[in-house]
Amino acid sequence: MKTTDDSPAYLHGFSSTEQARLVKQARIAESTIFRNIDYGGATRLLEVGSGVGAQTEILLRRFPELHATCVDLNEAQLAAAQENLGAMPWLDGRYTLRQADATDLPFEARSFDAAFLCWVLEHVPSPARVLAEVRRTLAPGAPVYITEVMNSSFLLDPYSPNVWKYWMAFNDFQIEQGGDPFVGAKLGNLLLAGGFRDPTTEIKTFHFDNREPARRKTMIAFWEELLLSASDQLIAAGAVTETVVDNMRREMRLVQNDPNAVFFYSFVQARATAY
Repeated sequence: MKTTDDSPAYLHGFSSTEQARLVKQARIAESTIFRNIDYGGATRLLEVGSGVGAQTEILLRRFPELHATCVDLNEAQLAAAQENLGAMPWLDGRYTLRQADATDLPFEARSFDAAFLCWVLEHVPSPARVLAEVRRTLAPGAPVYITEVMNSSFLLDPYSPNVWKYWMAFNDFQIEQGGDPFVGAKLGNLLLAGGFRDPTTEIKTFHFDNREPARRKTMIAFWEELLLSASDQLIAAGAVTETVVDNMRREMRLVQNDPNAVFFYSFVQARATAY
């Protein structure tokens, strides 16, 4: 999600391939992201950076009492969300899609009794402004759950130098564009500054080795898709060469088929309550 027209370019782009990847990502990560999320008692949820509606479907399926108001700035993402959610007639009447700037939400104060953000703040130039605006729209006592990246945690074994070179360029590019690939570790500070109380954080981890070889293979293949979603932008910016991209892909395939491979990635989920 972007927040304003002068926001940094979205690292992954808005192609149909990327939109399909977002749906796949939501499904792969669902059990990990939604473990310990509880919107019991809430009925009016604000989802910021709803993208193609992949998380929206999960929210509405897991919490049948919710109506979700979903905001995103990008028209292509909203169109994809309408198509994706519209194909599920059992969700009719349970969501509203709005084009909106997350730093200037078109809602009255205290309009919602819950909020959800997932993989959003890493892409915005002012996470504090977004959270302050979310807080404005929430009723006192409303819970917010925020799930965010912590990209310094990534490990792939056997060591793959081109994957590592690409990953560093991936993160550097996001920082140069005004994003933050390490924002997960900062969620506690951001929530306090944004007017929330009792923020807690939980470290969630994808850790796959010989104990779950099938899931390891699936995750490594997906991670290659995630990395490649930024390749055109990275090449155009001179951050990586086509040779590095080709070698990264080769190394990912080798690790995917290595009988002793290890994949490790941790991210952060925060919960807080509106005053």
